[in-house]
Amino acid sequence: MTGKLAVLAGLLLSGAAHAEDVRLKPLVDARLRYENVDQDGIAAAATALTLRIRPGAEATSGPWSALVEGETTLALVQDYNDGTNGRTRFPLVVDPRNVELNRAQLRYAGKQGLTITAGRQRIELADQRFVGSSGFRQNEQTYDAVRAQWAPAASRFSADLTYAWSDRTINGTHGTGARQRAVDGDNVFALLGYRTGIGMVTAFAYLVDQDEAAVQVYRLSSQTYGLRFAGSRPLATDLKLGYVASWARQSAFHRNPNRYAATYWLGEATLSARALTVAGGYEVLGADQGVALTSVQTPLASLFKWQGWADKFATTPPDGLRDLYGTLGYGWKKPGPFDAITLSASYHRFASDRVVRLYGDEEDLLASVRRGRTTVSARYARYRAASLFTDTDKFWLTVEWVL
Repeated sequence: MTGKLAVLAGLLLSGAAHAEDVRLKPLVDARLRYENVDQDGIAAAATALTLRIRPGAEATSGPWSALVEGETTLALVQDYNDGTNGRTRFPLVVDPRNVELNRAQLRYAGKQGLTITAGRQRIELADQRFVGSSGFRQNEQTYDAVRAQWAPAASRFSADLTYAWSDRTINGTHGTGARQRAVDGDNVFALLGYRTGIGMVTAFAYLVDQDEAAVQVYRLSSQTYGLRFAGSRPLATDLKLGYVASWARQSAFHRNPNRYAATYWLGEATLSARALTVAGGYEVLGADQGVALTSVQTPLASLFKWQGWADKFATTPPDGLRDLYGTLGYGWKKPGPFDAITLSASYHRFASDRVVRLYGDEEDLLASVRRGRTTVSARYARYRAASLFTDTDKFWLTVEWVL
């Protein structure tokens, strides 16, 4: 598929070059990261030092563009379990060694708000709760797909429709067993939006087809239908209120042998006053029967964005999950020689949905500094178990450079 796409892209761009010049843009995205995980029940702490580099190029001519990007992840210090290397005496850090084609896409962006993208591509829908790129991990999640987006400037309506036949996972080229390199299936993602004076209303449908027997025996295939509303309003000078509300109903899809129906909902408010931000929310991934994988599951989400950075809830427990959370952040723009400095602290209280049970609590801390194309950040996550999982501490130190 990718080879044929490259040939087609070359033919189209060479034809377009007769009328317009071809502009070539180099792409480089590099990240060096140290990660340490100390988890109760596992004697050895994990130490991972990884370097990820994404080199690529994008050629554009008129409304047409073609993009090719590779991805290489090096394990400079590999005292960790990456999910595929068999080092189970260490805690899990899902950043395996990897060399692969990350993206290879052809795009048409017309003047009437229509954009069509075909090939291996990054897809991040809405808040990435159901479909995202897992951008925090060193190996990005991309999709072999065709995507059509329509958002004319003169209309309040917008539409976004994707058919994806393969999910290229964060497990990289060494992925195997339950951690496949790629998961094939007939996935359909559809969003229809309407812009109002106070925010955007979006109706969505996510048909996730994890059509690989090795991946939970098809039990991660689901169909989710719902609504999302997001917007913001100024309250006073330098004071703004943001709000998000989402509701969805999920059930089994395609070959999933489980028969279940579970409800998802989210409510969140953010108050911004100049450099200070205060946010709070409540998210529920509902449960049906109390049986494994009959609660709301989101295998294609950008999971690091949700339910704490300790990654304890990548798979929703059988009794579901309720997450009460709050975040306090402060950011400086142009402080001294830097472009930005950001500090934030978050708290999560995790409980079950189907029965009354406290799972645990988590605190997350972040400090980041950006200057030009370089960002340096430090993160810390502290999960303390009440009735599920074990106490876990994680620390990250990251340097990123993007061209």
